[in-house]
Formats: sequence, C-alpha cells, structure tokens
Amino acid sequence: MKQIGKLYFRYGTMGSAKTALLLTNAYNFEERGIAYLCFKPVTDTREQRNVIRSRIGIERECKWIYPDTDLFETVSRMHEEGGMLPGWILVDEAQFLTAVQVDQLARVVDIFDCNVICYGLRTDFQTHLFEGSRRLFEVADSIEEVKSTCTCGRRTTVNARIDGRGDIITEGEQVEIGGNDRYIAVCRRCWTNRRIASMRKDSLPFD
Repeated sequence: MKQIGKLYFRYGTMGSAKTALLLTNAYNFEERGIAYLCFKPVTDTREQRNVIRSRIGIERECKWIYPDTDLFETVSRMHEEGGMLPGWILVDEAQFLTAVQVDQLARVVDIFDCNVICYGLRTDFQTHLFEGSRRLFEVADSIEEVKSTCTCGRRTTVNARIDGRGDIITEGEQVEIGGNDRYIAVCRRCWTNRRIASMRKDSLPFD
C-alpha cells in the first residue's frame, strides 16, 4: 500500500519538551534506517550553528529556513537531482514560518507523500497566534498539544515575557528570542494575576 503523507502540528508552551520530542523522533528514524530531514527557521538566533538543540543537551544538524526559502522548491530540487526523498521532515520553531511556507510544506505532503511534523508555539507573549501557527491550525492533518504544567498545577497556555525583576511584560515586538531569563510558561489565570500584580507594583509611588 502506498504511503499517504500527513502534515502534523505539535504545539506547546516554552519548556514543554517539543524540541526533545523532535530529536527523539530523529534518533528513532536513524535507528530504523528511515530517511529524514530537519529544518529550523533562522529567526531563532540562539544557535550560531545550523543545529536543533534541546535544553537537555542533545542536538541534530538541520537546514536553515530563511524568510524567502521555498520549501516545496527545496524538496523538489532534491527529487530532480536524483536524491532520496525523506520519508519524514521535522521542523522546529514552526511558529516562525510564514503562512506561504506552511502551504509549501502542505504541498510537499500532497505531492511527494512525505510526512511533515512541525513543532512550535501556539501563541506569543500577548496570547496572539503566530503566523505560522495560525496557518498550521488551518491546514494540518493532525494537531496535538504537547502539555506541560504551571506551578499552580494547571495546564500551561501562555508564554509570558518577563523583565529582569521577573515581572510580566505585555508590550513589545512579537518576536524576541530568549530563554528562561525572558520567558516563563504559565496558565492563563496565573498570567492574569501576575500582570495585575506587576501593574500594581508599577503604580506605587517612589519614596
């Protein structure tokens, strides 16, 4: 029976082990001799090399995705040059894809019957959908949340941006690359309560 490819979207908040899941899949493919490719938008500048790295320390080489990269053309060129098409394509930080690039991945699935798994955030620090995530919600064949738990015990849903004091920030550019020093994953209730606490702190008169 011919393989029928699918476009998958696996989303979660920061620290939910999305990248670790991607790298685990890559390891399993290697063990089973299954051809795969890893991609990552160059927007994520935390790495100086073209690698996908998990917080637990494992990594794999990847191909950069630039804002003008045509992902369908990239895979088509591999096919035309006689290279073996991968059975699986793994994309990290998929929220930074453009809507057009998500559609290109969908076309890769439909034309070449590859499986494409995109891992990324659902929303930004203001709880607004990223462009790539929105399009994945619209066109992906399979959507699954990678769940993690807030300190209060509820499910995390917000990637809250914080300042040097640990207070919640609600203004700024949508994309600001950072780790634990800039972001915390919290539930909506804790995000709301901490925003209120931050606003009250800012309104206190100086001595």
